[in-house]
Amino acid sequence: MASVKSKMFREGPPVLDPDALLVSVPTVPPVAVGCFASIVMTGIATVVAIGVDNGISIPNLSLVFVVPVVIAGVGFGLGPALCSAVLGALAYNFFLTEPRYTLMVDDPANIWAIALLFVIGIIVSGVAHTSRHRASDAAKLRRQILVLKGYGREVVKARDTKSMIEITSKALAVLFEVPAVAMVVTGGKVAFCETTGDIALKDAELDAARSSVATGSHQLAEVYSEVDSRLEFWPVETASGQRAVIGLAFEPDRRPETPETVIDVVRHILALAIEAQQSKGKP
Repeated sequence: MASVKSKMFREGPPVLDPDALLVSVPTVPPVAVGCFASIVMTGIATVVAIGVDNGISIPNLSLVFVVPVVIAGVGFGLGPALCSAVLGALAYNFFLTEPRYTLMVDDPANIWAIALLFVIGIIVSGVAHTSRHRASDAAKLRRQILVLKGYGREVVKARDTKSMIEITSKALAVLFEVPAVAMVVTGGKVAFCETTGDIALKDAELDAARSSVATGSHQLAEVYSEVDSRLEFWPVETASGQRAVIGLAFEPDRRPETPETVIDVVRHILALAIEAQQSKGKP
């Protein structure tokens, strides 16, 4: 997908396969996969710890179980990391403290060691998850900046307003990895409309798009009558009076917290490009 996006902005106006655009490879594997990996890693750590304990006496052997927590936190997320922390504490208690092969503990010092291992695991898993989340956000921001730069270059070079709308629809789909739509509304009617992704506009959605243009306001999906619609609309206004609107179909549980930050950039670039076309007397 990355190569497709790069090609989009190197070889003239983007002509992309909508299906390729919207195939998103998750950055974090499913929780079930992460938990399974955590179990395997904790099992390996247990074997290593038992082998070392049988050979030589090493203080703080419990720290071996912190390694799976760190790997799970960085590679799989918070849930699998917590799973590793709990399993590590239980494995240390069961295999390496007296009486062995039971969850009972005779020595109070071992109780503190198990508790400390669990607390360290919780802290490390939280730190690893936060670091991974920040790195993912930074990578996403860099990607969006590159896409926006390419979008601005391509939309300015577009031969007419219809081409701008097509480029905008595809750029939005790349930016947010969801179905997108862009259209020009003239005299309360849709003049041009381009969609990208698995989306078919219904009458209620077209009415919501026109309403967004008429009122100059953001239209949320739950506001208009099509309760099964995911499309949200944002108006694009120009000094020349030409009106456009862009829409995105977010999944309810995957909607970005502040999509308007990027959407406003797209709106302003599109408005400026349309004004430039209008000044040249092009439709």
